[in-house]
Amino acid sequence: METLPALGTCRCGATRIEVSVPPIMTAACHCSGCRKMASSAFSLTMMVPVAGFRVVEGAPVLGGIKGPQLDHYCCPDCLSWMFTRIAGIDAFLNVRPVMFDVPEWSEPFIETMCAERLDWATTPARHSYDGFPGEADFPALLAEYAEHAAH
Repeated sequence: METLPALGTCRCGATRIEVSVPPIMTAACHCSGCRKMASSAFSLTMMVPVAGFRVVEGAPVLGGIKGPQLDHYCCPDCLSWMFTRIAGIDAFLNVRPVMFDVPEWSEPFIETMCAERLDWATTPARHSYDGFPGEADFPALLAEYAEHAAH
């Protein structure tokens, strides 16, 4: 795997982001909003502790629904969706893993909103949820992901 910190870029390269810690989990989301944002059957995300993320160059702008529950940040030049902050969650943010040249970060460990999944859309995720995992599920999922990522 790429040595941390890892640099990622938007499509045009004008906005650069850095991750200095490993992701705490990866996911695919099948909700209709993510499908529209990603222009695909699902979106890919990696959850990164806020302290391990920074914008190195550029000034991302809000895109997508622009709150109040989610803020999607995009490159102001090419409008690539780069990361998302979820209202009320200050410990981590969701970063688009395809911005980095680290293939492992794009493999979803869990998939969410499977109740909205397109019939033909499949992923290699180890865990699937009709909605989102319950808060009580997260400690075990995080521990299992850490073990998985270590190998």
